[in-house]
Amino acid sequence: MREFPEPTCGGKPAGQRPSSEDKLGPRMVTHARLAMISSHTWFDDTPTVALHLIKLCVGCDSVKDLEDWIREKLKARRRRGLSSEHMHRTRMAPKRADELRDGGSLYWVIRGEIMCRQRIRDVRPFVDKEGVGRCHLVLEPKLVLVEPRPWRAFQGWRYLAAKDAPGDLDHVAPGAKRMPEALRRELRGLGLL
Repeated sequence: MREFPEPTCGGKPAGQRPSSEDKLGPRMVTHARLAMISSHTWFDDTPTVALHLIKLCVGCDSVKDLEDWIREKLKARRRRGLSSEHMHRTRMAPKRADELRDGGSLYWVIRGEIMCRQRIRDVRPFVDKEGVGRCHLVLEPKLVLVEPRPWRAFQGWRYLAAKDAPGDLDHVAPGAKRMPEALRRELRGLGLL
């Protein structure tokens, strides 16, 4: 009777699987392990992805209305001798405030479309005179126009993930911010912007 050699897999008996080192060699295994370690996010210097808020801009029919409102609020604060910070008061304080402070913005929905954003500088919870918890969102006074996007009405504010946020208009359609808002809306309605 003829004897056959014992089957092997990577130089080892069939019952044992070859190791990564058997397949790749010791140097490649070291490089692969280092790549796996560096891809994890437990290091302190790893950048985080910003989280945003989205809110309806009640009472404003255009971005210009919002700019005028911000200008008036800042003038009134200066007249009363308060800091020149632009703050927006909300009823509920965001629980993920640290993520918002780390590069987040407040996106404004005006007449059914996301139209602009303001960078969030700080989130300051406080208790009002009646003992109700409130929150001041400290915002950059400058508005940044964004790619218009339809958005249904809702109450309060919502979190908006960075991947779902519209891009800045300057990057998406260079020169479009110099157009009148009505023209931008019409072009958006036609699918040209």
